[in-house]
Amino acid sequence: MKRERFKNLEAWKEKRNRKPLILRGARQVGKTTLVKKFGETYQNFIYLNLEKSEHANYFLKTDNISEIINTLFLANGIKLKQKNDTLLLIDEIHEVPKAIQLLRYFYEESPDLHIIAAGSLLEFALDKVESFPVGRVEFLYLNPFNFREYLLAISNKSIVKELDTIPVK
Repeated sequence: MKRERFKNLEAWKEKRNRKPLILRGARQVGKTTLVKKFGETYQNFIYLNLEKSEHANYFLKTDNISEIINTLFLANGIKLKQKNDTLLLIDEIHEVPKAIQLLRYFYEESPDLHIIAAGSLLEFALDKVESFPVGRVEFLYLNPFNFREYLLAISNKSIVKELDTIPVK
């Protein structure tokens, strides 16, 4: 299922001064599914779900961004020289507010690593973030399927084509 926001992710990927992206949206609208599909456009994809303690520990044990990246790459069998073609998805980031804070340092110290953070309960975690990375992250909001996306998902391209005509019959 192709989502219209996929185009936004492709544009984000091509930006010269790309910042870590925080994907927001209600529960069960497809944030993780969208980013996993987008991850297929990269040579390497690392998925972390911070609801899992072994994934959360990457951020809880150290503040050192280089150490976090080295450990992640080693654990996933990826060479550091492949950083610029690697997507790191930090899912359920609200579970570890410190991880939100560290996005600033990923941007400053390792801008060649592509990072998307996702979570539906971010608003509740923001109170616990000591220093939010203002100006060092971007935001994208994902809504539930719209009518066009639904029609494409059920392979009804003729109606989609009709929707593109003005006026619609």
